[in-house]
Amino acid sequence: MDVLELARWQFGITTVYHFLMVPLTIGLSVLVAAMQTAWVRTGNPRHLKMTKFWGKLLLVNFAMGVVTGIVQEFQFGMSWSAYSRFVGDVFGAPLAMEGLLAFFVESVFLGLWIFGWDRLPKRIHLACAWAFSLATMASAYFILAANSWMQHPVGVEFVNGKPTMNSIGAVLTNNTALAAIPHTLAGAFSVAAAFLVGVAGWHLWRRRSASDEHREVWRSSLRLGGWVGVVAFAVLAITGDMQGKLMFEQQPMKMASAEALCHTEKPASFSIIAIGDVANANCEDVKTFNVPALLSFLAHNDFSTEVKGVENLVTEYQAKYGTNYPNDPALGSLAGKPIDYVPSLPVTYWGFRIMIGFGAISAGIGLLALWLTRRGRIPGGRWFPLMVLGGIATPFIGNSAGWIFTEMGRQPFVVAPNPTGVEGMWMFTAQAVSRLTAGEVLTSLISLTVLYAVLGVVELYLMRKYVRGGVDAVMPPAADSDHPGDSDDSEDSDDQALSFAY
Repeated sequence: MDVLELARWQFGITTVYHFLMVPLTIGLSVLVAAMQTAWVRTGNPRHLKMTKFWGKLLLVNFAMGVVTGIVQEFQFGMSWSAYSRFVGDVFGAPLAMEGLLAFFVESVFLGLWIFGWDRLPKRIHLACAWAFSLATMASAYFILAANSWMQHPVGVEFVNGKPTMNSIGAVLTNNTALAAIPHTLAGAFSVAAAFLVGVAGWHLWRRRSASDEHREVWRSSLRLGGWVGVVAFAVLAITGDMQGKLMFEQQPMKMASAEALCHTEKPASFSIIAIGDVANANCEDVKTFNVPALLSFLAHNDFSTEVKGVENLVTEYQAKYGTNYPNDPALGSLAGKPIDYVPSLPVTYWGFRIMIGFGAISAGIGLLALWLTRRGRIPGGRWFPLMVLGGIATPFIGNSAGWIFTEMGRQPFVVAPNPTGVEGMWMFTAQAVSRLTAGEVLTSLISLTVLYAVLGVVELYLMRKYVRGGVDAVMPPAADSDHPGDSDDSEDSDDQALSFAY
């Protein structure tokens, strides 16, 4: 493999791994803040126990997310320095805002929340929880604004052959970002909801005895997760429809690739499933089961719109962006070679369906869990814990498939051209990679993959430990105190804070 392929594998592996942590942190932080709000308002110890238990798991996941996220920043200089030099004037601004504003607020108020138990007044401590959770969403906003600029560059002009930002407002209010942000946040709540349903459902099934003191903790957690998951899927469907219409306008090749639509259709059918080799761009060996005219509706809100196929779009792209790569030695083996404008059709076609399918399965499991636990019921069959625990993975898979589709669907561009934007404002992925040897990139790829695998084992060990331990494993000695801030024993307070933090 050459440098470009190795660098793409490295960025893909580290990014997908990092994004396993991100949505759980975003969704769980808000739900934990809501649990603590319920405790502050009602004084019900059940809500305090929920806050403590899920808060511990949130901290483990957040720590791993920070460690794996640091690598992402360095990769822009390590493997993608040409990209950084080209777009740094624009791309760096939202990244700086994320680091200096959102992440700083996250870190400060998370620290206050961890060590503020039994030191801060109830409502001040609760405000810290909400500040942290809102900052995590602000962090997602800035990162998605940066990514959306790569999908749909706006707010820039060319100065000396380089894009220079002329409107930070345009970058932060990019319509691509405004559609991606609620979609991504809904995906995060879907992940957190499935996590609650899975863990709480397992505990509820294990402790079916009516005398179990924590039974209502698990019931409340499961039902909260179930309802959040159902609502999140509804939001995903609505915002996904918004993104589909933008994709039709901004990245028509991605739209055609998502359907493996080789030939232009009017009206265009939506493919439910394909049988055959979808990698073949002429579709000679593919048979699909379609819903007539549905793709036209998803693209333009009517049942008659023409949707261009891959073959027609290749001709258009060649006329607009060229037929061959520049004859530049920095492009390596691709210098002067024909440009392949067609993304990997198996990845885009099946990735799109995996995203939708596993998202629907996750919501379905949550809905079924709500039905099975109605009016105090607890399913007794062994299939129930297997179902809810297996359901934890479904939104993770759906989220990952969605992001793989989003990023690979814009290839061969790392900065996709804006059809109505500045002329020449795009960049091929092959032009973005650093001038490194294959051995150098392979070394970092192997090192980071092994390191991330070790971190994955650590996270699973800690999660399993605290999940199995239940409420008793995370409640400090004086956890039932109703008034944080009233304790005069500073030594006991330190022990409790450290117990909760570590």
